[in-house]
Amino acid sequence: MNIASIASGNMNDSDINAALFSYIAACPTAFHTVAHMADILKEAGYTALPEGEDWHLTPGGRYYVTRNGSSLIAFRVPRGDFDGFMMAAAHGDAPTFKVKENAEMADQRYVRLSVEKYGGMLCATWMDRPLGIAGRVAVRQAGGLETRLVDLSRAAEGSPCVRALIPSVAIHMNRSANDNASYNPAVDMIPLAGTAAQAGAFQEALAQAAAVPTEDILTSDLYLYNPQPGLAWGDLISAPRLDDLMCAFCGLSGFLASDSADRQEVATAPIPAQPQAVPVLCIFDNEEVGSQTRQGAASTFLWDVLCRLSDSLGIPPSGLRRRLASSFMLSCDNGHAVHPNHPEFADKNHTVTLGGGVVIKYNASQRYTSDALSAALFQTICEKAGVPYQRYANRADMPGGSTLGNISGTQVSVPTVDIGLAQLAMHSAFETAGAADTGYMIRALTAFFCHAVRMTGDGQYSVSSHDCR
Repeated sequence: MNIASIASGNMNDSDINAALFSYIAACPTAFHTVAHMADILKEAGYTALPEGEDWHLTPGGRYYVTRNGSSLIAFRVPRGDFDGFMMAAAHGDAPTFKVKENAEMADQRYVRLSVEKYGGMLCATWMDRPLGIAGRVAVRQAGGLETRLVDLSRAAEGSPCVRALIPSVAIHMNRSANDNASYNPAVDMIPLAGTAAQAGAFQEALAQAAAVPTEDILTSDLYLYNPQPGLAWGDLISAPRLDDLMCAFCGLSGFLASDSADRQEVATAPIPAQPQAVPVLCIFDNEEVGSQTRQGAASTFLWDVLCRLSDSLGIPPSGLRRRLASSFMLSCDNGHAVHPNHPEFADKNHTVTLGGGVVIKYNASQRYTSDALSAALFQTICEKAGVPYQRYANRADMPGGSTLGNISGTQVSVPTVDIGLAQLAMHSAFETAGAADTGYMIRALTAFFCHAVRMTGDGQYSVSSHDCR
């Protein structure tokens, strides 16, 4: 992932989306997403902060924290005082099927894998396509345990490779298959892993992927995923897990693109006089199942990080709360483009199109957090950056899904706007979006992290930018 090239603004849409596809391919599960992002951050000069150790932060420092190996928060400490926090959050999980503990189901004909649904997906799109199996394995170690990432579909040379496929029933055996089909996840969505001759291969492959004897495997978190590469076609792109890896990729790209100062020059440069904010990037797990986990948006993860950051810099609790009053969050999760075959599902005055720019999402029941204040703050930043935006709302008789913004707000209460990019077939195994929109979102998020807001009165804010690029 060439962040420097993205940050330069010299990459065209084709190059940006090729980087997006490479990022998605490296992120089959939330665990792989966090590991991949941690590698990119380390390469960019960011230091890992273990939650179980004391933190000693320094002005100008760059840091990241992970929790559960599936959520990540990165931030930069300004030189000198700061007004608040400019935070952008996305999620790294996607609807899929989780492999159960006693996975292998063998009979005299086949080997199948016992799975259950994770999140709500379009089931039919998962059928009749090769599927990968990836996640993490907890293994026994001397004096304790550790977890290791595995991908059974990308086994090393000489190791068994395990794939899966969910076969549909032939039309000859189910003449009503195309008539309002419904799927029983305990029957219709069980993946095939091979014939009876391959009994036992799953556990063997798992042990080899984790590089331990079979008896040292304690348990695992494994998921199916679609390994199909992303592709660009005309002014559209299609790929697995665009919801929400597209926003996660843009968030990371914008976060690092806004950090262009050379670290040695920063150490001797004068402290900026203009208002500053702490840029914070959050990637949460478990959004697709409600976020109610220790690593989800409903957890104390973000609050814990902000408290420890403040403590390390000598900021008292009252000072943290004052700075939160001058903070702002973007909740980044893709939205629904108007469907080419079913435009009736969209609100006529709030349709959004592929390639039309960043989507600002509204909902009266606060499934989305956008209101006049937060949307106006974000609009101001987009307009200054020259980024197009569009507005989305569900039809009044069709409740939509929620996202992590309002959930995170129960722990860290700051003005928040829900944004995303327009896409088709959300929660499909293969989704479609606009080719230009990846670049639009990166530009918007780069500009966002280069801004600071200051609360001058209830409902009144000043918005200023600093020279981060």
